[in-house]
Amino acid sequence: MSSSISLVNLLPTEKRSPHLKLALRLLDRILGVAKMDQIYRRHDMQGLSKEKFARTLLDVMNIEVIGDTELKQKIPANGPIVIASNHPYGGIEGVILCLLIGEIRSDLKVLANQGLKLFPELNDYFIFTNPLSEKDPKNTPSIRASLQHVKQGGAILLFPAGRVSYYQQDKQRISEHDWNRLVGRLISTASAQFIPVFISGKNSPLFYTMGRLYYRLRLFMLARELLNKRDTEVRISCGTPVLSNNYTVFDSQHHAALCRVQSYCQDPAWQRHWPATPKQHPSAIADRPDWQDIQQELEALPAKQCLLVHKDFKVYYGYQQQLPTTVFEIARLRECVFRQHDEGSGQAVDTDGFDASYTQLFVVNTKQQQIIGAYRMGRTDILVKDGDLSQLYLARMFKFGAQFLNQTQPCLEMGRSFLIPEYQRSYQGLYLLWRGIGAFVCQFPHYRTLYGTVSLSKLYTPLSVALIKHALVTPTQSVLPYTEFDFALHPELEDYAKQFGLAGDLSALLACVEADGKDIPILAKHYQKLGAQFHALGIDTNFNDTPGLLLSVDLPKASERLLKLYLGDGYRDYIQGDENSIS
Repeated sequence: MSSSISLVNLLPTEKRSPHLKLALRLLDRILGVAKMDQIYRRHDMQGLSKEKFARTLLDVMNIEVIGDTELKQKIPANGPIVIASNHPYGGIEGVILCLLIGEIRSDLKVLANQGLKLFPELNDYFIFTNPLSEKDPKNTPSIRASLQHVKQGGAILLFPAGRVSYYQQDKQRISEHDWNRLVGRLISTASAQFIPVFISGKNSPLFYTMGRLYYRLRLFMLARELLNKRDTEVRISCGTPVLSNNYTVFDSQHHAALCRVQSYCQDPAWQRHWPATPKQHPSAIADRPDWQDIQQELEALPAKQCLLVHKDFKVYYGYQQQLPTTVFEIARLRECVFRQHDEGSGQAVDTDGFDASYTQLFVVNTKQQQIIGAYRMGRTDILVKDGDLSQLYLARMFKFGAQFLNQTQPCLEMGRSFLIPEYQRSYQGLYLLWRGIGAFVCQFPHYRTLYGTVSLSKLYTPLSVALIKHALVTPTQSVLPYTEFDFALHPELEDYAKQFGLAGDLSALLACVEADGKDIPILAKHYQKLGAQFHALGIDTNFNDTPGLLLSVDLPKASERLLKLYLGDGYRDYIQGDENSIS
């Protein structure tokens, strides 16, 4: 074991000639390594355990770590895990992450470059490699050891850029180098979870200036930069662990780039929080009406308004003047469900003037005597007269141009959908609603197009909403939101989107951003399967400032499998487009 910190330690013993050792000792003084050695000796750090050494170094340097608790809370106690971080400082972040992760995972190994041999006490953490060259044959044993470690359920930390962040002329900013493809290989080969980490901060301006003169000067200045971190804060931000099956990329370069941008997604400088909702004292939810009153209304409906009978369930459509108590119960249930997502009106029921003119489609569990879910549908051929859109709910949220489909053909404006909690995680509720919609359009086959919004609950972060918008929306001048959702993506995310797009990687990006790892709303996924086109994202100021994703579905162009599923025996007649047949 070496009793000092010196560049000499980086050389194999057989190459330590007297002249070379003398030159390296001189470099030690110039580059600040000798000063590090003074700290090392003064505080009796030689021979300490790796944990004690790391803790002592941070204490001596008086470095305060921000975000350590969150990091440790997110690290699984067991199982294969790959943790990758940006490399803004070139040294101290490795010491910090080794210490913190090692407190949770005693099996931690770190894929590191030879420069960290300066600290012999930390060597037990490391699998040494040359990350500056992916094709260096000397890397083969370290790569093999890394893969074997993770396959056996171990934890590994790596800095896939292989070098400290530097000023990149083409980007006009300080940025990470491209990440080594090994990071994706480790995740996929070992079916490991992935935790992206972002360390905030920069080195000194002199460091970047010297690096622009000659790139190897960056390496020589790292000891000085470590000393510059005395009496500073180091902020760690980490994402939610991402399961390997969240990744759908097969190209290793693309996978590495995705992991890299997942790290940048954690940058706190580009985070935002929703404005605080004004404190309100919501009214108590209205009492449930007597089911017998609802039953009487349902029994009085014309037979054709019972669209579907399936086991213990019936799907109906109707109007407020026919079903006052039923629509009241629908509005009451809407308020119950929407409050769970910070979208409620705060009133005893969620209702407005549009309930009187829109068609209500709803599912009843006859055995349990309850409404389990509903849609509110606006029939544009009835509601829009002489180009006046004022009777459409979404005309308050979006400015529709004359070419938008709700003015060029009969459409169904779909909105205010909900399922009660017992059915939100099951396939059955959504299936029954869409079987009802299928039966409705078979009865009214001139409705070829559905459009509406999917609410993006404020349970999503603003960053996630921005990712969804940039991934799914194809902007058009035929419709614009009255209240824009304005959120600029991180420049690294913008660059990534230009190269790879975001749509295919959206699930993986959301998984690392959202605290619970959630994907896009189930309803949005459902519309995607139907071939939806996403037109705009706006803020619904009439619905607790909730972001809404405007979309449309050309129903006859949906897959035959889904049309058969939802339209049943009537799908062939519907596809043939008998638009003159209106019940």
